[in-house]
Amino acid sequence: MNRAAVIFDLDGTLIDSAPDIHAAANLVLRAEGLEEQTFAQVRSFIGRGVPHLIRQLLIAAGHGADDARHARMTERFVAGYEDAVGLTLPYPGVAMALTTLRAAGHPLGICTNKPEAATRAVLAHLNLDGPFSVTVGGDSLPVRKPDPAPLHLAVAKLGQPKAIFVGDSEVDAETAQAAGLPFLLFTEGYRKSPVEALPHAARFSHHADLPGLVAALA
Repeated sequence: MNRAAVIFDLDGTLIDSAPDIHAAANLVLRAEGLEEQTFAQVRSFIGRGVPHLIRQLLIAAGHGADDARHARMTERFVAGYEDAVGLTLPYPGVAMALTTLRAAGHPLGICTNKPEAATRAVLAHLNLDGPFSVTVGGDSLPVRKPDPAPLHLAVAKLGQPKAIFVGDSEVDAETAQAAGLPFLLFTEGYRKSPVEALPHAARFSHHADLPGLVAALA
């Protein structure tokens, strides 16, 4: 029997990468002679890809209209992003949940707004790359989530007609809804809205509960 594919967001869903993103963001800000931002502020900018992150950093620094600086900072951030892995950790239960899902026959994929090379680098660093047969990053297509095209691409590459999307944020909930896929919400990630405000088929706060929720949906 063909099992439903399970496609995951990355930052805030499988891994807590905010400390590395915060450090990388402040490194770029220092290089530009701009004021560093707090951890909470940078964390609130995560989820819509690097260009959005850099734009929010510039707005916070009072330079939101500086397109040349935005392009320069984006390039510098991306250049160092693959090495920004030392402070990142998987959420508790992630490795076991992925192993359980694979053993049950579910094809697994990643659909994230993080650049593809940085995605592969952090998964390899954490020894989490093995379970995933498909990776769609924020630069894999001309558009990013919440546009459903990246999620549609991940589904097509996995070759399963039925799929479930797992994420942590408003962007992920909107993407799943636009793609017409059931959404499982990890409540301990980077969302800004109350859980009740995000459309979802089910929610979980620990990845040990994920395989059971997938089985119930699939």
